[in-house]
Amino acid sequence: MAKNSKRYTEEFKKQIVNLYLSGKSVSQLAEEYGLIEQTIYKWKKLYAPSGTFNEKQEVTLKEYQELQKKIHQLKMENEILKKATAIFARKQ
Repeated sequence: MAKNSKRYTEEFKKQIVNLYLSGKSVSQLAEEYGLIEQTIYKWKKLYAPSGTFNEKQEVTLKEYQELQKKIHQLKMENEILKKATAIFARKQ
């Protein structure tokens, strides 16, 4: 069965979240833009600042998840390089 869902750009999602953060209610935004309230809550969770490192730097959940993924990738690459270094060290 084909899914009949709309795709929204990341920019549009962030704009909706910014409107929410500026004081508009979720129900107002849903009605005004023809969205489902649950969708706005999901976007809010992904794009609203969820933590701070210092006064000037905020991180959204999506950015945090991307950083976690990058850390995992770098750890794997580091392990591969350690093993390769050990192999080359034995050949000498």
